Amino acid sequence: MLKQPSPEYRGFRTPGIRLREEMLPQLGRLAAGRSRAMLHAFHAFDKAQAVMLVEERLLRREHGQAILAALRQMEKDGVEEVRSKTGGGVHSGEQYLIRALGEEIGGRLHLGRSTGDLTSVGINTLQRERTLRLLEGVNKVRRVLIGLARQHTDTILPGYSFGQHAQPMTLAHLWLSWAANLARDFDRLHGVYRRVNVSPAGAAIMVGSDFPLNRRRTAELLGFDAIHENMADAILELNADDSLDVPMAVALLYHTLAKWADDLILWSTSEFAFVDIPDRFCNTSSIMMQKKNVIGPAEVKGASAEALGCVVTSYHALKGPTGLPITERYYALEALWRVCDNCARDLDWFCELLPALVIRKEQMRERAWRHWATATDLAGALVRERDLPWRTSHQIVGILIRLCEDRGLGPDGVTPALLDEAAQAYHGKPAGLDAAQIKAALDPGRFIASRTMQGGPAPAESLRQADLFDQGLAADEATVAAIHARLGEAARKLEGAIDELLGK
Repeated sequence: MLKQPSPEYRGFRTPGIRLREEMLPQLGRLAAGRSRAMLHAFHAFDKAQAVMLVEERLLRREHGQAILAALRQMEKDGVEEVRSKTGGGVHSGEQYLIRALGEEIGGRLHLGRSTGDLTSVGINTLQRERTLRLLEGVNKVRRVLIGLARQHTDTILPGYSFGQHAQPMTLAHLWLSWAANLARDFDRLHGVYRRVNVSPAGAAIMVGSDFPLNRRRTAELLGFDAIHENMADAILELNADDSLDVPMAVALLYHTLAKWADDLILWSTSEFAFVDIPDRFCNTSSIMMQKKNVIGPAEVKGASAEALGCVVTSYHALKGPTGLPITERYYALEALWRVCDNCARDLDWFCELLPALVIRKEQMRERAWRHWATATDLAGALVRERDLPWRTSHQIVGILIRLCEDRGLGPDGVTPALLDEAAQAYHGKPAGLDAAQIKAALDPGRFIASRTMQGGPAPAESLRQADLFDQGLAADEATVAAIHARLGEAARKLEGAIDELLGK
């Protein structure tokens, strides 16, 4: 007799049924290892499946009670530990139940299911968990940035373009731009969350079952917001775009974080000396005792490279004719779980690092005008005071800067005579500005204060932006809270349904 004794049940893949040989142990261990991260999701699906089958009269009440009681006992003993010890990976629940209750009862749970929808439920559950954690992390960094921006509306630093000093800005202005960037990252991740929080349960491998499963009830108990309307679309082997969606959104977020990590590393160098990074984010050299090596932001840069690699891996692992990319997908998913976990870690680091930075305000302000970053406003003064065309003023100040460089002078060396010399060289007429007008035009504080247009760096405008971004952040925080509430309610419904069936 080929039927296995229930206490020794090893799963449906045993020699003598469809296949003639045992699977290579190495291959079996690979499959078990890949499913470990999803065991809690399989467990929830097993419970929801049992509840739904009883409610739809596809499973006898007493059989459902026995199954659910056994699954509750598994929880007391530790779901991951018991399932890992039991073996069976995706089907560890069924394997455990058959050993505990016999095939007559435990063998009824899998009605209308397949490895396809079991695995897809597990993958979607992990994708929504990782994405939700990143949504929370993004909002925490936004909250930190908005708070810091309010404290630094008068901290002036140079802006850069092509690696050269461009025009002065404030640290508030820069950090608010970071917060705006993260708001878009939140939108992308929230869109991803909505697309992955859709239930494949009941789709089996692509066409469902002729048993009347209640797919919406299973989705409700598992916290999914909807079901895949098309069963072929529900199964990862057939349509894998959601498992490309997640790594691409995370890679874009990591692109942002890595850019900021570069900024912080650059600012901490002796050449810039804009900030001092706390020692807990740094290391030193085993030979060069003077070194303070910035490690935290460097880790972010390395992890961002892996995030891009995950996109490429996912793309290639999941492409191919419909129904063929099966095992390859796990190589993409294993990388994705690691990348998401790293990203959540790095978002936490930013929340700690940014408020702890020692900001060298005087050094920033000094550098903000020393290399002609305020020259634009000297040209603007010629427009206002002398009614010159902008292009004429632009050319005169360009000549002035060249003359100063030739003579070893900086912005503080500009005199009315030198500006007149530049104007004479360009169009044969003096500029006609006095020393006070020149000094005011080149002053970085006045430069910032005059940028009062919507979106500019003037202190009052920065505070308005901070308030606006705060409102958007509050709405996004409410979105995350609502997601947690829905997931919590689904978990309560599932446990309540089990309690009712067990007579508790």
